[in-house]
Amino acid sequence: MSHHRETVATDRAPAALGPYSQANVAGNMIFVSGQLGMDEKTGAFVEGGVRAQTEKALQNMQAILETAGAGMDDVTACTVFLKDMDDFAAMNEVYATFFTENPPSRAAIEVARLPKDGIVEISCIAVKP
Repeated sequence: MSHHRETVATDRAPAALGPYSQANVAGNMIFVSGQLGMDEKTGAFVEGGVRAQTEKALQNMQAILETAGAGMDDVTACTVFLKDMDDFAAMNEVYATFFTENPPSRAAIEVARLPKDGIVEISCIAVKP
């Protein structure tokens, strides 16, 4: 039995770096691929360390969600991958500005390496309003 899903693509966020979509919509669920702190035009990481890259990753996520017909308030779960758990507090401060009320569930994990040697990557699942 196959289920219909539709891919989401926007030039307001970096293009996929491999054989995956920026996001997929299945029913009323939106699954956003991990977003790095990369500029969508240049493909380069934004300057300013983990705070700047967290902000950019979440802005990229927001652009993808908006393209799919949703927003940050519709996010139900996030996964945050950090190259260095010592960056947790700084990431958290920026993250909190995107989810001010009733934040989504979340896991934060330190990983050995991220694509293009990024320092933070964030994915999410959202429910269409």
